[in-house]
Amino acid sequence: MYLSKLFIPITKDLPAEAKIKSHQLMLRTGMIKQSSAGIYSWLPLGFKVMKKIEKIVREEQNSVGAQEMLMPTIQSSEIWKESGRYDDYGEEMLRITDRQGREMLYGPTNEELITDVFRSSIKSYKSLPQILYHIQWKFRDEIRPRFGVMRCKEFYMKDAYSFDLSDEEAKKSYNKMFFSYLKTFNRLGLKAIPMSAETGPIGGDLSHEFIILADTGESKIYTDKKIFEINLKNYKFNDLSLKKMREDFTQIYTATDEKFDKDDFDKKVEKKNQVIAKGIEVGHIFYFSDKYSIPMNCMIDDKEGKKISVKMGSYGIGVSRLVAATIEANYNNDVMKWPKSISPFDVVIIPSISKNNKENLQKAEKIYKDLKKQNIDVLLDDVDENMSNKFKKHDLIGVPYQIIVGSKSEGSNLEFKELNLKSELLSLDNIKSKIKT
Repeated sequence: MYLSKLFIPITKDLPAEAKIKSHQLMLRTGMIKQSSAGIYSWLPLGFKVMKKIEKIVREEQNSVGAQEMLMPTIQSSEIWKESGRYDDYGEEMLRITDRQGREMLYGPTNEELITDVFRSSIKSYKSLPQILYHIQWKFRDEIRPRFGVMRCKEFYMKDAYSFDLSDEEAKKSYNKMFFSYLKTFNRLGLKAIPMSAETGPIGGDLSHEFIILADTGESKIYTDKKIFEINLKNYKFNDLSLKKMREDFTQIYTATDEKFDKDDFDKKVEKKNQVIAKGIEVGHIFYFSDKYSIPMNCMIDDKEGKKISVKMGSYGIGVSRLVAATIEANYNNDVMKWPKSISPFDVVIIPSISKNNKENLQKAEKIYKDLKKQNIDVLLDDVDENMSNKFKKHDLIGVPYQIIVGSKSEGSNLEFKELNLKSELLSLDNIKSKIKT
């Protein structure tokens, strides 16, 4: 992609309404544009990053046997009345009446709808276990939307739902998703802490939220640095190993402000290992057994032919929220560095261009074509602008690698820079190897 052709409305001024760094950078780099309070258009740069996150989320869901489907954004109120949540959910639910006077709603979550789908299709234990998921827009009418896409009204989310014959089998599904979430965040370059959590309006008695450390996080986190030393490669994808994995994580001290006890923290965590930081929630998983299946009459035949209520869990990841959360976890002053797995481009070529000298641009175009042939996603800055402004702009955008075509290049060697590090002179072949590593 040539920068001159890219729709990327970069602004110089710091947006007055943006209070945290991710909101500021996403507005300044033209990743998003606010439509109304808490509702945003995703412009090409931001949308590209979000779709890369979505791809990783999808791959890791598929890898544990979850099956993708798609449910609508608009739901009937009737199934919510069946579950008993229609009146309980509160004013965050956007209620709608269609032209026939039927009560509808813009789905804030999908427990009722997936239960309705399942009960109409599955009748026997022979079809269990099942894990179904979709990635879809949701809406919650936040009274005070803030922090850009971090806490907005309309958001893009992956939610999965498990169906099992018994509590024991259901917890095996829970452990699979626990594993999938940690792998997902690792691939995004994020260290996530799984923490025992309240179940809130979803319900149930088993829940974990996944927190990444960031200075602008809303929650204060207390934990043991040993939690970051657990290696997922030490576990196999079988029920026994996954059970041990969850036990290994959950036996390490973790607490938010609400549950923090200083004496307990000092007793359980050595001073040298104590981590006190702020964090952002990026995922939440729940096991709620038959909270929805009993009131909605979602029954299956067990091995003896007896009707029993199916056991369920739900598992959410905020895909759009992860874009902002990744920025919060990775920025340094006004320099953003995207993890390679979700960077909008693999590398940017920055030639020094003047009206009287097009040689650098021609050289840059040759490099551009070479990299494209190698399936490297490359951005070429072909805009006639002074180099100081170019560097500031690309620090904002945060593509992890830069090839600078200018006076420092020597012969076949090019100036190559990884963001936040010093530049070096490398051959194009060496550059390709670094980018692909």
